[in-house]
Amino acid sequence: MLASLAVVYVFVLVGSSVGICVLLGVRVLLRNRSVRKFVRSVRQRVHSAEERGNVFVQETKIERPRKSPRTSAIELQEARSLLRMADKSFAQEKIEEAERHYIQALTILPDDVDTRAQLAKFYLQTGREQKAEVMYIELITKHDDVSYFANLGLAYYKQKKYIESCWSYREALKRDAKNPERGAALGRACIAAHRFKEAVPLLEKSCMRLSRDTELLHLLAESYLQLGHREKAEEAYKRINKLEPYNEGVKEALKALAKV
Repeated sequence: MLASLAVVYVFVLVGSSVGICVLLGVRVLLRNRSVRKFVRSVRQRVHSAEERGNVFVQETKIERPRKSPRTSAIELQEARSLLRMADKSFAQEKIEEAERHYIQALTILPDDVDTRAQLAKFYLQTGREQKAEVMYIELITKHDDVSYFANLGLAYYKQKKYIESCWSYREALKRDAKNPERGAALGRACIAAHRFKEAVPLLEKSCMRLSRDTELLHLLAESYLQLGHREKAEEAYKRINKLEPYNEGVKEALKALAKV
């Protein structure tokens, strides 16, 4: 009787152990299956995103090695050499070659303000005012330089963005108020923007300093006419007539004003 009970206990113990092992195995299998399913779904989403044009870049913090003074000096020398080559190519009207040298110099010294300013000026001089505009906007946000504002004003003016040109030239004038050329440039932009009231005092002041500049006098006379100041326009034309006595257009303008 006792022997039979012992055998029963052994069978129960073995059966329980087997049952527990089976349950644990099934749980592990299910867990692994769910993990594989999740990973597979993530891969599918990444793949579909890549097909739509999305690119996933692993964010890795890269610490740039500090350059030795010798390396910096060598790079500076290389950049300066490229800038000289660019200036030479530009003088020879090799525009593409000059641009390539400027960009190479900027690649070597990406944070160099003078190199960036030279490339911006190059774009302005070669009729690529939009590129010049972008570069000068970047420059003035970091460096308060009157030439950057003046050149940005010219870039705007050449693109017929006269309101923006007025703003940029005005900022240049604030920083260099004693220079009559600043006021003259702003006056021209104001006329282009049909802001004749703003243009007149600027041109009057510039003409006092640049008394022999007949172009400015012409602009001043035309501004007076736009505002209905015929007597002042006549005075401006007379000043031009003294400087250019053989200018038939000025003589005709004076005759027309005399008849009014």
